[in-house]
Amino acid sequence: MFEDSRLTWDATYDVVVLGFGGAGATAARFAADNNAKVLLTDSAPEGHEGGNTRYAGQVISTGSDLNDLRKYYQALAFPLSYDNDLMETYIKGLYDIPTYIEKYLGVKPFIMAQHPDSPVSKALHFMAHEYVEFPGQATHDLVAMHEGVADSALWKNLRQQVLKRADKIDVLYNTPAEHLIQNPTTKAVVGVQIKRNGKSLNVHAKNGVVMATGGFENNPEMVENYLGETSLNPIGSLYNKGIGVKMASEVGAQLFNMDNYESYGIFHGLTPKPAAGQRSQFLPFDWPAFHQGSLIVVGDDGSRYFDENEIHRHGHIKDHGNWRIPLAQRHPYVIFDQKKYDELVNDQNAPYPEFLKSVVKADNLASLAEVMGVDVAKLTDTIKDFNHFAEIKRDYAYNRDAKTLTAFDDGPYYALAMVQGLLNTQGGPVHNAKAEVVDNDNVVIPHLYAIGELGSIMGRQYNGGSNLAENLILGKIAGENAASEKTEIKTDTPVIDAKSSASVHESGLGSDVAEEHYETKENQYIGKSTAGMGNEIVVRVTADSKDNIQSIEILKQSESDDYGLKAVKELPQEIVAKNSVDVDTVSGASASSKAIKEAVSNALNQIK
Repeated sequence: MFEDSRLTWDATYDVVVLGFGGAGATAARFAADNNAKVLLTDSAPEGHEGGNTRYAGQVISTGSDLNDLRKYYQALAFPLSYDNDLMETYIKGLYDIPTYIEKYLGVKPFIMAQHPDSPVSKALHFMAHEYVEFPGQATHDLVAMHEGVADSALWKNLRQQVLKRADKIDVLYNTPAEHLIQNPTTKAVVGVQIKRNGKSLNVHAKNGVVMATGGFENNPEMVENYLGETSLNPIGSLYNKGIGVKMASEVGAQLFNMDNYESYGIFHGLTPKPAAGQRSQFLPFDWPAFHQGSLIVVGDDGSRYFDENEIHRHGHIKDHGNWRIPLAQRHPYVIFDQKKYDELVNDQNAPYPEFLKSVVKADNLASLAEVMGVDVAKLTDTIKDFNHFAEIKRDYAYNRDAKTLTAFDDGPYYALAMVQGLLNTQGGPVHNAKAEVVDNDNVVIPHLYAIGELGSIMGRQYNGGSNLAENLILGKIAGENAASEKTEIKTDTPVIDAKSSASVHESGLGSDVAEEHYETKENQYIGKSTAGMGNEIVVRVTADSKDNIQSIEILKQSESDDYGLKAVKELPQEIVAKNSVDVDTVSGASASSKAIKEAVSNALNQIK
């Protein structure tokens, strides 16, 4: 929307950051460190902010050789064009990631190449070298905040960096951005319109607006229009709905990488189909039994469409020499026979055994085809061909490793509905090495910045950890540049100050971040933990001794609505019944379970 003489400002800040994910948190922190008063908003409720950074594996790309990094990331981007200065800035940032983490996040990073015998390093070795065919991959590496992954450790640190600067950063949850406010003459972005408690507010940004709103994976219309797909299910945040793309378009920003997305799951991005409105829970890639033997994946017509045993590359499959994400099937299935079902059910190392509860059994192929909605003749031919390949030990269709081929029995058969997982989209406004957004003529739109998955440099092949690194590298650059005091752009349009006519540091909107107090009575103790996937779990434990727990109340939690909420409901009762925190974790909710037990232990430790 354009600024005009009738517009009044409801608040004024030096910098406004839209999106409280990894990139937004980083930008807000560094803007504050450069003496800016910052407003940081997010559309998600408290405890669900964080974007995809919260749900990512928490590993960050880096490398020990600068020239190798340059070769590797240029190969990953090929054959698409890119901004050379931006690419070089990113590559140098990758090289400095371990130093960055130690200097700015206060943590000695876990560098996987330095710990080759660690189970974490071994499990993720393939991801550190995701494209082994490309030059420079040998010295590419991954780092983490500690020897552990998928526990929100990076996100929690970035969030804490923001909370430590509460005097400089106002945080608003449940407050989506609606429009950028642009001066019609100079094209400078001078503010943003946000929605707060159902009311639209105009916020003046003296020095810059940073868009870090993520992608559009939760906007079905944009997914269909830009990706050409109708059957993708989000794996990460449920709040990335493409508002950044919409706002960028309104001010004439150039867009790129709009047809690119990353996927995740065991079969090149496939995950068990979740209930409507829920995130996909991706199957781990290290469950060998689930991609070998008498088991195949079939598409909409009942035929196979890839090598089920090939290790995934964030959904990419080799297609005549190029790595591309395949067209998403509307209703893919994993199918297997009785002996494979028995093997899976009895697998003591199965990471997500609850998925097998969704398996449908059929006595014969005709019944199986009916369940799957495919032609029985096509399905029969698919099984027949696969059995022949298993017999001759050569998969002429997709060259699957002969050692993994086992013929199907004559029935019964089992089917598990799958869906193509959508990890994140990468498209958005084009920005330069300074994180400045440019228009269709490659001219900088003054005072507007974009970072993170909203216009990522990751345009073709993707190595795990690259987006998190991009959040840190470009987030710092955007925060510092947005905070720099801008030379006033002369216009004929008057700028009306905040309604209070107060100075910039006195005309903010306040913050949703506040210190909380919890009441206790005799024999009651408050315990806290940040080990879950949400922000903080707070419990009130009633106990007259450490081994006499009478009740546990969950006073605050923001765990996921699927497995996390199951742990919140079940675990306190089990701890009380056993009179001990030494209880089994809830399957699929290990982080939530750990947090609950840690919070209860924290409360019990206060008993003298």
